[in-house]
Amino acid sequence: MKTGQFFAIAAFSAFSCAPLAAQDFSEHFSDSTLRLDYVFAGNDSSQYIFLDGMSSQPRWYGRRTRLAELPLRGNGQITMRDRRSDDVIYRQAFSTLFQEWLSTPEAAQRGRSFENVFLVPYPKTEVEVTVELQDNRQRPLATLTHTISPDDALIRETGLRHITPYTTLQSAADTTQCIHIAFVAEGYDSTQTGLFLDDARAATEAIFAHEPFKVMRDRFNVIAVMPPSADSGTSIPTRGEWRNTALGSHFSTFYIDRYLTTTRLKHLHDILAGTPYEHIIILVNTDEYGGGGIFNFYNLAYTRGDQFLPVVVHEFGHSFGGLADEYDYGDGSPIYFPDVEPWEPNLTTRHDFSGKWESLVEQGVAGLVEGGGYQRTGVWRGADDCRMRTNATADFCVVCRQALERIIKFYTE
Repeated sequence: MKTGQFFAIAAFSAFSCAPLAAQDFSEHFSDSTLRLDYVFAGNDSSQYIFLDGMSSQPRWYGRRTRLAELPLRGNGQITMRDRRSDDVIYRQAFSTLFQEWLSTPEAAQRGRSFENVFLVPYPKTEVEVTVELQDNRQRPLATLTHTISPDDALIRETGLRHITPYTTLQSAADTTQCIHIAFVAEGYDSTQTGLFLDDARAATEAIFAHEPFKVMRDRFNVIAVMPPSADSGTSIPTRGEWRNTALGSHFSTFYIDRYLTTTRLKHLHDILAGTPYEHIIILVNTDEYGGGGIFNFYNLAYTRGDQFLPVVVHEFGHSFGGLADEYDYGDGSPIYFPDVEPWEPNLTTRHDFSGKWESLVEQGVAGLVEGGGYQRTGVWRGADDCRMRTNATADFCVVCRQALERIIKFYTE
């Protein structure tokens, strides 16, 4: 499994649907959110997707343009079609902890289930939703298609009362067309609100000290949400330390010591219901080094160490930008193959380099450096060093900066 200077689920490669006719958000959607809960279950030979529940939230905080396009393919997609016309009216790509788990030895021995939560704009008419999962070779794993009526009596209303208090750390210039980030406290008890807010402010400044976030800062709205934990810290199973925390986070995910995650995604979104959020950064009050990031789901970072700020920036590169780890060590089993182009925008197998950073190579500002994605050979990155490769590197390389700028513009233009 993936180990190294950071551990995170790198989930992603350059992919974009062909430009589609402009869509009017209000034609198909209300200004509210439909939350779809699924259970992904199975083992390394059989995978299943089950609908677990549906709920609504009073506002929509995702994109309102380019609704049927994908900037990156991810390891899965959720697609919404209008039932009357069969037109695609919304798509989003993602990766999941379940798909990562499928490559572990445990998945060959027994089955498991994982919670997954997707936020989509609330449709005005009946729609068909399809959830698709792919493996590392981009082959189908599992698919579920189901119909949703917007007036379904079992769509539970949430986010109207008992909203978790939050603090706005930064307001976007236009809050109707921006990227909404929520920092969420994990392992901070009721006396540590000030500590969490200080950590969230420090993490905010660290992210926006990096380009292209720095020059595009006014396109982001940032809040901090503080659900108190009964215990301070997080669970460290290898030491027999189990803490009662707001999100039940723990190290040793998949028996990898520094891999820090939470599987309680439904509870996470319950906490955030009614707040302005889309992208989630979980700050974990521990001095144990670690973190993790899952594309278009969330990322976690430890906070009580001198590598806190580099880690949170790195993990946000995974969860927000779809950037892959660029180090070339730490995993004995390859996840990239010569006949498949990675969908991550900062790696290539040179199978189909088109649309990535070939223009930067032509300009002489980037190259093709072999090694990345936990593999020494057969995978190339764009620069010798980068924030996606080491803690010590101060900035994202030019290839990652280009990829991040593309994502930001996709959401906001």
